[in-house]
Amino acid sequence: MAPVELPGGVVAWAVTDPALLRKLLTDSRVSKDPRRHWPKWINGEISPEWPLFTWVAVRNMFTAYGGDHRRLRTLVAKAFTARRTAALRPRVGQIVGELLDGVAESGRRGDPVDLREALCYPLPIQVIAELFGLPEERGARLRTLVDGIFHTSADPEEAAATFAGFHTVLGELVALKRETPGDDLTSGLIAARDEDGSRLSEQELVDTLLLVISAGHETTVNLLDNAVHALLTRPRELEHVREGRASWDDVIEETLRYDSPVASIPLRYAVTDIDVGGAGEGSVIRAGEAILASYAAAGRDPGWYGPDADDFDVTRVGKEHLAFGHGAHFCLGAPLARLEARMALPALFERFPDLALAVPPEELEPVESFISNGHRTLPVRLG
Repeated sequence: MAPVELPGGVVAWAVTDPALLRKLLTDSRVSKDPRRHWPKWINGEISPEWPLFTWVAVRNMFTAYGGDHRRLRTLVAKAFTARRTAALRPRVGQIVGELLDGVAESGRRGDPVDLREALCYPLPIQVIAELFGLPEERGARLRTLVDGIFHTSADPEEAAATFAGFHTVLGELVALKRETPGDDLTSGLIAARDEDGSRLSEQELVDTLLLVISAGHETTVNLLDNAVHALLTRPRELEHVREGRASWDDVIEETLRYDSPVASIPLRYAVTDIDVGGAGEGSVIRAGEAILASYAAAGRDPGWYGPDADDFDVTRVGKEHLAFGHGAHFCLGAPLARLEARMALPALFERFPDLALAVPPEELEPVESFISNGHRTLPVRLG
């Protein structure tokens, strides 16, 4: 655990030790509600121009605490049940096939194909769009806004525009679905709101849509990106899968551990002083201090995973990880992300057995974020 300075001079405790992080993620003395437990927010020090404003300003289950969190999560949880996720399998497979046809067409002359753009992005955004009844013409605008949320170096104008833009677009979606409801999850949330306003406020409705649409695809984008990158830069690990010594589920879980799609999640706050069990200075998180859950670092912890924690090994025993969080805020969309990866990865490598990176690995650039963990592009040759 170490103090780090976030944009705007905001200081938080970055927690990288998996054991300590697990404890804090399930500790009732740790909150995600800035309105109740973060002095900087309460005192008016956080404005819409702050690059991370959207992460703390929304009113949904992501920033809720205690009974409010249970109320909001219950409303959304039915959208991501195991049965509903399993029912999506045929449609996910169809989308994967269509996208791979497009990949083949793009690379038929031997030119490089940006796989992040051609597969990793469109698959999860199309799935989440169909789930929530998003009109196709709004897809490009929403993608730009999601990119803005994860851009942690955004200037003040961009940060404020992203927050306002999301509420404009989603407010329009709610109005559209109120007028012409459909068999989708947005219409379901609106019905829950309109039938019993005490269960879901108008802002909670819009902010819940913001959460599930943004988080519902960004994690999977990076999971696919990082898995493909890991296998293309480590041919031996791909051979383990092709020769039956490891499964595609092993690839997915090791990718989640080794290269967590979300590197760090802002923010949590100490409700009271919390002694983390150390000694001396730095062993107590004081009431009101902010906490940054550092999932990517936790996944590489040698004390938890051994001296080879920095190695990508699909045959590893014990791939438990915190990539989807832990405790009350565990990611509801985890089964859907795993399903999409389980459908896309084997289909990709079976369709293009000679797939290879089109540039040296060291030339790949990371996305401009300490939250989102992936590459800006993933150029490949199909062979």
